Amino acid sequence: MHLAIIGTGGMAHHHAKVFGALEGCTLAAACDIDRERVEAFARTFGVPETYTDVDALLERARVDAVVVATPDHVHAPIAIKAAAAGKHILCEKPLALNYEEARAMAEAAERAGIIHMVNFSYRRSPALQKARALVEAGALGRIMHFSAHYLQSWLASKVWGDWRTEPAWLWRLSTAHHSLGVLGDVGVHILDFVSFPAGDFRSVQCRLKTFPKAEGERIGPYVLDANDSALIVAELESGAAGVIHTSRWATGYQNAIALTLHGDRGALRIDLDRGYDLLDVCLEEDVDTVTWRTVTCPPVPANEERFLECIRTGRRADPDFHRGAAIQRVLDACFASDASGTAVDVSRWAAGQPPGAKA
Repeated sequence: MHLAIIGTGGMAHHHAKVFGALEGCTLAAACDIDRERVEAFARTFGVPETYTDVDALLERARVDAVVVATPDHVHAPIAIKAAAAGKHILCEKPLALNYEEARAMAEAAERAGIIHMVNFSYRRSPALQKARALVEAGALGRIMHFSAHYLQSWLASKVWGDWRTEPAWLWRLSTAHHSLGVLGDVGVHILDFVSFPAGDFRSVQCRLKTFPKAEGERIGPYVLDANDSALIVAELESGAAGVIHTSRWATGYQNAIALTLHGDRGALRIDLDRGYDLLDVCLEEDVDTVTWRTVTCPPVPANEERFLECIRTGRRADPDFHRGAAIQRVLDACFASDASGTAVDVSRWAAGQPPGAKA
């Protein structure tokens, strides 16, 4: 399997390490608009061909699949071109800037008959996969309530470097640089993390907050206007209600992701800070004594490994672009809710309902 990586920033390095370790996979080409960056990337990972133009890569490079690891605003045009060229695609999240773009990507991929996958990377958690299996088996009964968070502190600390001096972080704070803020950057993960085991969203009521960060709210070309925190009250299609919050101001947390599901017959909770394979459960006779037990879950393949296996077998990928578009629809509804100050029905929003449509 010959693979090209398009966009050679931070996530590309992660993908290169994982794909490079998989048997039967060759990193054959890399592309980035910054020639120095793509050539440095190629030297680091032993990639033989480099390009600074996507069209040239798709025309000349002999590759079976591409990884789209570019900034969010060019996911759609690159993926649609790659699909037309017959390349299988693993695309970073969020899939696009809005639901319409994401849906167009899914439709283009279906027309081309390719394998398409969005990198909701926390699907690699064995605990999350086990949680879904328990819910599907009815172990929790009817899901009644949930709570979840994705918390980072890089605006308050230097655990990942100094955001004030690094473009890799500054662009994430600027809508002019196509950032969807913390909601689009990591909120997209927690929305998938909740709904993968618990079920699809019916409605959301969202409050976005952008805090003062610098004099004049600008550092160089970056206007610091993207949201820093998102608070969401949500209802699932099942009727379950819950709360989700995400922030870059969560001092004391580096990259904390957690989920609790409460059903009428049992409950479960995941805290990835404790371990990706640890699942706490309160089931059966333990419900009456409010006793929690910790289960160590068996390993699951990484998204990269599952992507290659789907190409080899022809099996549909999960999460695919349709799933990415569904989560994008929830993001759009969250932005609409914040703008209107009302709850938004996710399905009506997808059908073109004006922002602020009440659930």
